[in-house]
Amino acid sequence: MESGKNFIVGIFDDESVLLSAVKKVRGSDVKIHECYTPYPVHGLDDELGYKRSRISIAAFMFGITGTCLAFLMMIYMMGIDWPMIIGGKDHIAIPSFVPVGFEVTVLLAALGMVGTFFVISNLKPYGKPRIYDIRSTDDKHVMAIDLAKNKKSTDELSSILKESGAVEINEKKF
Repeated sequence: MESGKNFIVGIFDDESVLLSAVKKVRGSDVKIHECYTPYPVHGLDDELGYKRSRISIAAFMFGITGTCLAFLMMIYMMGIDWPMIIGGKDHIAIPSFVPVGFEVTVLLAALGMVGTFFVISNLKPYGKPRIYDIRSTDDKHVMAIDLAKNKKSTDELSSILKESGAVEINEKKF
């Protein structure tokens, strides 16, 4: 993590106030770093301008990889490495490989999505999380604004947040 970053943190009591504040703040040409809420707020990602996640593409790619690896493994083991006739079937009996192929597809897709999520979310076991306000996990909604990415002064940003309905405004340094 970068050291010495300064943030203005606006605390809101209600999700509807937060949603309207995001509109007002973004309309004032201010770049919002992130909003933290104790529960998912419908429409917040749209108001913040987030695009649809592409983790489904990663899941599909991990699933295809799992299917290919499962079928290659079974074709190699049952047809090349140690061919056996089981129940009078051919050495490479694709229909009997389908259940194992499905299971490996699901396994690799799930593990791949978890790993991808950890990477894109910058979650690591040794990392120390940035906590802008501890109440964001309980009953408050928090809007963090990075001072380095905005041209407005601290006083201007504080007044914009106050006009938008923030009940408390703090400055946070990491």
